[in-house]
Order: sequence, then C-alpha cells, then structure tokens
Amino acid sequence: MRAVMTGLLFLILLTGNVQAESIPQFAWKAVTIDTISIGYGLQLTDVNGDGKTDIVLADKNTIQWYENPDWTRHLIAENLTERDNVCVTARDLDGDGKCEIAIGGQWNFKETLKDGAVFFLQAPADRTERWHPIKLYNEPNTHRMHWVKGFNNQYGLVVKPLRGRGSIEGVGPGLKLLEYTMPANPEEEWKTDTICDFLHLSHNFHPVNWDEDPEEELIIAAKEGIWHFDRTADGWDPSRLTENFAGEVRDGKLPNGKRFIAAIEPMHGSTAAVYREPNDSSEPWTALKVLDEQLKDGHALACADFLGVGSDQIVVGWRAMNDPGVPGIKLFAPLNQDGSEWQETRISAEDVAVEDIKAADLNGDGKVDIVAAARQTKNLVIFFNETKSQE
Repeated sequence: MRAVMTGLLFLILLTGNVQAESIPQFAWKAVTIDTISIGYGLQLTDVNGDGKTDIVLADKNTIQWYENPDWTRHLIAENLTERDNVCVTARDLDGDGKCEIAIGGQWNFKETLKDGAVFFLQAPADRTERWHPIKLYNEPNTHRMHWVKGFNNQYGLVVKPLRGRGSIEGVGPGLKLLEYTMPANPEEEWKTDTICDFLHLSHNFHPVNWDEDPEEELIIAAKEGIWHFDRTADGWDPSRLTENFAGEVRDGKLPNGKRFIAAIEPMHGSTAAVYREPNDSSEPWTALKVLDEQLKDGHALACADFLGVGSDQIVVGWRAMNDPGVPGIKLFAPLNQDGSEWQETRISAEDVAVEDIKAADLNGDGKVDIVAAARQTKNLVIFFNETKSQE
C-alpha cells in the first residue's frame, strides 16, 4: 500500500495572541513494509550502530528488526514461548550506539497465576543473526516493559503485568511492577526490586523526565487513574495525577510551555482525553479536553512535534477488534496556547487496525514520522511525514 494523505491544519503562533498563521499542506505518505501476524510491540532505535533509526517488532511468535533505509527484515528470535509474544523494549544502554533488547511473552489475557515470560536477548557479533535468549524471573500476565535510566547513568528493565497475581477482572491483589538490574554477566541472576504493588488493570506506562535530575520517572495508566512515580534515594515516590480509568498514557508540551498528558480511557476504551499539569504539584491535573469519544478499542498513543512548531501534537490509534467498527489513526493539534481547542486530522482508516504506534524521524529530514503495527489488517506501515515546512 502506497498512498499520500493530505489535509488542512491551522498552525498556531507560539507567542503573542492566538490566531491562525497559515494553512500549510499537511501530508503523509503511507508505505507498507511487511505483512505481519499481530504486531504487539514496536520500538524505534538504532540496532546495528550505523546512525540510522531502525524498527524493532515483537510479532506473535517472532522478534525481528527492519534495517533502515530499505527495511530489510532480520529475524532474531522465534517461538521462545508456547503462547504469543506481547511486548518489547530496545535502547542503547552502554553508549556504543547499538540497542539492547528485552521481550515479554507467554501472553494470556486473563490468566494470572502461571503464564507470562521475560527474556533478555543477547546480541551476536552479527546483529542480523539470531540473538541468544536469556530467560528471567517473571510475574504472571507480563504485558509491558521499558529500559529506564536510573542512578549513575545505569538502566533498569522495568516490567509491568496487566493484572495482579490471582486477581480477577481487577479485583484482588495489585500487580507487581518490577525493576530488574542486569548483572555483569547477563546469564547470572538479575536482581529485582518492587516499584509498586497496588495498581490494577494497568495496560500501559511510559518513562518521563519531569524534574532536574538525570534519572527517569514513570507515568502509569491503571484502573485507579494515571500515576507518576518519581525515583528517590529511598525508593519510588508515587503520586496520583488523574482519577479516570486509563489504558494508554503519553506526555507532551503545549504551546504555552505547560506539560500535558494524553490518555485513552478506559482500557481498550472509546475516549481520548488531555490533561494539563497544575501550577501547584500538590493539586490534581486539570481535565483539559476530550478529543474523541468514538474510538473503537483505543490502543496506542504517540506525542511529538510532527508539525515542527515547537510544541507537541497527539497521535491516537485504535484497532476496532473487541468493539467492531472502522479502525484508524488521528492526529490532534492544539489551536491555541493553553490547549483548550484542538483540531482533528484523519491519517488512516480501515487500512491500519492499530496495535501499537511509535514516532521518530526515520529518514533524517528533520520531520517526525509514524510507524504503526496492525492486528486485523496484518500490516506494518510507515507514515512518512511530508508536511511542507512553514515559510
């Protein structure tokens, strides 16, 4: 599939009075690079150290990466567990320009006592060949993971189950969010520390860095709302940001410089919403705007400056699987300084039933592109950003 999608989008002035400055041509070129099974998880990073951003994908039974710029597929692991893979994280941990990869598998949506798996994939000298899987301890119902920067520029592997051990539909024990510390020899036992154990039905989370220190924090979407966890010398300090049941969460910056969080509510929900940070950190975040209430299985978010205006926009993806309908991808851009008004632009419809979305500049043109992995439509698609720069 190759298509060029265009639309009109008002841009905002970054200073002074709010007004429409121009109406640039807003365009995306959709390029399908592979046919896939499900496309559970995506990461955009440099895998082989050539300075280009590659695509890492956790598919149903395989882990593969696609080499920029021709998107050659390299299969690096397959059939590690009896059931599906479900998540992947990839990031350069040691500064050599090449990412390290961990994956989660043995996915079983409601089972909370035995299923789940966590693997570290040890890279061979030739990263296009198979990687060596090292199985780690896991809590049941493994669902999402990230490499997260900690003290002394060291990274931990943070792994989050969807449900607590023995819980049923969000009732019972809370899920145990663990941080793994890699030993000098990855084959040896990895130390684990519990970040929290009181949340339920947490579908997604995201690393952030909102303060002055170099260590990263976490924002976590759950049945109990969205929470911020700050790393301190004494452990992780939680604070509740919002109260609504949220499934997806990402953060960004408004034109006036204020931070926002975007959410899909509830898990696999129909609502995309935006919240703005308060002036006083002890206060809850302000419900700023409901962007959409008609999503069908909302399942992915990405926040970035796709338009090159100095503040962020929100991409929302949904898959229309459990709540049948037309899937799609939309972009929402703030039309004024405080983000009280947003404009919607449709990027894709029935062609891409989104399971995951990530954003990065893939072709080095200074514009942020979108990568979507899709379940029912079984395609991996790059939306190259061809928006004309503002003169």
